[in-house]
Amino acid sequence: MAARRPKVCFERILPHELMRPPRTERGPGGRSSAIAPIGKAWMNGSTLHVRFLGGTAAQQAIVRREAGWWTQSANIKFEFDNIPNAEIRIAFDPSDGAWSYIGTDCRSIPLNQPTMNLGFQDGGTTAHEFGHALGLAHEHQNPAGGIQWNEAVVIRELAKSPNFWDEATTRHNVLRRYSLDQINGTQFDPDSIMLYFFPAAWTLNGVATKANSTLSNLDKGFIAGAKMYPKDGGTLADAVELKVNARRRTAATIGKVGEEDLFRFSAASDGVYVVDTRGPTDVVMKVFGPNNETALIAEDDDSGLLTNARIVKKLVAGDYYVQVRHYNRARGMGNYSVKVRQLTGK
Repeated sequence: MAARRPKVCFERILPHELMRPPRTERGPGGRSSAIAPIGKAWMNGSTLHVRFLGGTAAQQAIVRREAGWWTQSANIKFEFDNIPNAEIRIAFDPSDGAWSYIGTDCRSIPLNQPTMNLGFQDGGTTAHEFGHALGLAHEHQNPAGGIQWNEAVVIRELAKSPNFWDEATTRHNVLRRYSLDQINGTQFDPDSIMLYFFPAAWTLNGVATKANSTLSNLDKGFIAGAKMYPKDGGTLADAVELKVNARRRTAATIGKVGEEDLFRFSAASDGVYVVDTRGPTDVVMKVFGPNNETALIAEDDDSGLLTNARIVKKLVAGDYYVQVRHYNRARGMGNYSVKVRQLTGK
């Protein structure tokens, strides 16, 4: 009997990110476990709503159970209320495999389309996909993993049933490694729920990975750690108020335990607003709202001066949240400032 080929999930990425050239820098092992692409995490303490686009009662029960594995450790909640504008929308198309968009990318998908598909739910597949929805990447693409792929074999095998991938899809979801400056965390975790089983024949040194059907201790520690969703970290209630058109900039510090700063501001009238950071600290910034802490409006990395973030956006009157996360240790961390202003004559 022929060996059963593994079913492999794939990460859905946004069209503009498909145009980014892959970076494959290698580096030494890091201080964290598991990996998460920088800038994809939701705000700490968020409640994410979930809508089922089909599925049997048994399938939906698996979703509720395995999604709960993450919330036992992380400062994040899932509300299975099937509201139309739910952040996570799940289909169960068996012909479309298993996949999910990554973290806040889910908010960029039209509301009539799924952000996740569970075409199969073997082992911990559902928990794996919810890891993606929370902002985690595939562990086998960890730059510290050291998996020696036999690329020709991997490309050939994943072109067959049940995956039917072309070479570009295989390279994106299996062979490509993240670079150290693209991710939070670098220590490879062979027990991670985000690592799928691959047979020894797919590697040059005959080393296989094993199927992991539950969260590892390192998965639990990372999702609850400073860079993701710490239960003792800052939440929306701790967001620092920014006064629109304030004379002075608001000073802040990042790059320490917490790794995330939260701010809020009120737009008194419709108009074009500018939110920017200044200083030596390399940050990525997101704006959520109006009156909604998970509705992502805009995000930016380096549109400001040097490695600072700058967002210019037409906003309607309402309350907004600003999330600032540290991006790269090598490019500076420490003090920075943030300001929001409304442009006139627009």
